[in-house]
Amino acid sequence: MDDERADLWEEIVRLRRAGVPAALCTVVSTRGSTPGKQTMKMLVRADGTTLGSVGGGCVEKDAVAMAREAIASDRARTRTFQLNRLDDPDTGLICGGQVTILAEPVVPPRLVLFGGGHVAEAVARMAPACDFHVEVCDPRPEFANPSRHPEAHATFCGSWAEAVARQGGAEHHYLVVVTRGHHDDLEVLRELWRARVRPPYLGMIGSRAKKAQLDRILADEGADAAWLAAVKTPIGLEIGARSPGEIAVSLLAELVRLRRLGVLEPAPERPLRAPAGE
Repeated sequence: MDDERADLWEEIVRLRRAGVPAALCTVVSTRGSTPGKQTMKMLVRADGTTLGSVGGGCVEKDAVAMAREAIASDRARTRTFQLNRLDDPDTGLICGGQVTILAEPVVPPRLVLFGGGHVAEAVARMAPACDFHVEVCDPRPEFANPSRHPEAHATFCGSWAEAVARQGGAEHHYLVVVTRGHHDDLEVLRELWRARVRPPYLGMIGSRAKKAQLDRILADEGADAAWLAAVKTPIGLEIGARSPGEIAVSLLAELVRLRRLGVLEPAPERPLRAPAGE
């Protein structure tokens, strides 16, 4: 294996561990004269930076765009490029061949659970089977450790401010607030607002009445209405869930629906409440 190919695989491993979105472009077939040869690969990160090559030129530019679409939709894409003026006059390429490129996401989306109680435990147990990279955060050591959450990819014990700071901009993260009570929920939301985090999903367990109360407090502190409205409460699809396991099923169903279809169901009529004692 050449050094460039080795660096590419090592970078994929690093990105997966860090939960940084990326897609891998691979030349899956060629015909005629082409600058990109079969099995050539290029890694594209969410910010558009790359490692490796699929042949350069206009095709590579279009492959980067296709890869970023694959990252955003979390679905693989394939496209065939005609490398001659007759088939595609706008490219300016005159190689006379044809190349087909596959772009596939290589980093599962990160699901961050703020709170390590019974609901988080159930979600962390089930989420990896739905191809989520799970991180559990809690300031209590007994609720944020690998023994309590063996299926989670990472656990973090520290303040809520530190837990939020770990997520960066969270542009591709799913964030779920399932702490032990209203005070901690408020602290997490406050830190997320201060960080100006705008993830594709931000949900908080509880009732609409609870959310309205926390919204008023945060609005008085300067949080804007659009950001507060984006916080999904109650969480999960309406299936009548009551136990931690049932709540986990409803939440993951909602996240899978958002991830695969790009839409959320209307908020359920019955609130999903955290079990007592967390």
